[in-house]
Amino acid sequence: MLNAMLLDPQTRLDSKKRDGLQELAGTLRDAILIGDAMIGLEKRGNAEWRAWTSTISHRLGAVRVVSELVRAADAAGDRNLPPTLLKLTETADHSTEHAELALVLPRFGRVLNSLSVIGGMLERDEPLKPAMVIFSRVNEQILELTTFIDNRLERFLDADAEVFSSLDAASYTASMELKKVYSHELAALAQLRPAPSVYARIETAYSLLNDGFQQILAGFVRLVDPSVDVFSIFPSFVAKREQSLSLRSELAKLVKLIQKAEAAPQDAAINAMQTAIADFMETTVRFLFYKDTETVERFVAEIMVTRNNEDLVPLLHRFGAYLETLLGQVGLRTVIATDSFKA
Repeated sequence: MLNAMLLDPQTRLDSKKRDGLQELAGTLRDAILIGDAMIGLEKRGNAEWRAWTSTISHRLGAVRVVSELVRAADAAGDRNLPPTLLKLTETADHSTEHAELALVLPRFGRVLNSLSVIGGMLERDEPLKPAMVIFSRVNEQILELTTFIDNRLERFLDADAEVFSSLDAASYTASMELKKVYSHELAALAQLRPAPSVYARIETAYSLLNDGFQQILAGFVRLVDPSVDVFSIFPSFVAKREQSLSLRSELAKLVKLIQKAEAAPQDAAINAMQTAIADFMETTVRFLFYKDTETVERFVAEIMVTRNNEDLVPLLHRFGAYLETLLGQVGLRTVIATDSFKA
């Protein structure tokens, strides 16, 4: 579909580019037909998979415009950086430490550029399983990034330099986020059928990677220019911070009301708790990840229909314990992790 949009007459491509995209269109059509045929096979083993992937890889590799599109995407990603860091990559005259940082930064921009496509799909409520293709590319980009950083660090002359520690921490953080997302959130996602479950997994995976990499870049900005307000780097930081602070505060209040109702299940305490829950579900609950929202909704539905106060006590105990765990997770969000908080 993207290729067809590029081939639209209104795009006014030169004949050379149009011919290249026409060749790519033919390759994509063949790939779709072969893929559909494979889906219909009763037997699909490793041999068939290897034959299919090698055929597609060979066909795409023979289309010259593919490499041009990849270079264009990489070039766009290279510039997808905060102004302070973008200026650093474009400056030829800088210290040895900053030179190392300038070599690494464009690769972070590529990762965030790819993730922005998934973010757009989530915002527009588009079908999300195709995002797995982009996540696959992000996986490759992060592996290439961490390998590149590790190779540069091995040649770094001053292991005590601040930039060395920053790059080392960035490589470690990227590796951990990669493992967390691809071994848990995205594991076996292709086999899931319920749309809410797919959305929840994709949203969490996207948020973990996007927020994590933005925080890494914010750390680099502090290193280059300590006077820069990190919340001005990414506009979404301010909104996420305010939402997370509100969510943490409301969760803490809700936990206290639930614990009070559990300890003394009288009508007054239960009514106060139910009112607070209703307010929370109408407002602050939207600041949770979708997967957490589903769990909270199930608890709330059961609480609201339980009329016997004695039957309500064990339910409140489980709900309160869950919200306490959730409160701890919210407190770990990078935009508020350094803020002190007393429940």
